[in-house]
Amino acid sequence: MPPRRRRNASQKRALQAATVSVFLQQYGRKAQRGVEPNDRRYSRDVEKALKRLKPEELDLLMREDE
Repeated sequence: MPPRRRRNASQKRALQAATVSVFLQQYGRKAQRGVEPNDRRYSRDVEKALKRLKPEELDLLMREDE
C-alpha cells in the first residue's frame, strides 16, 4: 500500500470551500410546507467550525467558487 500524500494549502482550501458550499446549500434550503420545520439535514460539526472562523475567512470560503 503506498503512503498517503498530504494535501497542500491550495488543496486544503479547495476542500474547505467545497465543504462550506455544500453546507450552505443544505442550511439555506427552505422548509417544506406541511412538513416538520426542523427536517433539514446539515453537519453540526461544520456549523461549529464556521462559527469559530473569522468573518473575513468565512467570506473568502463562501466566495471561493464564484
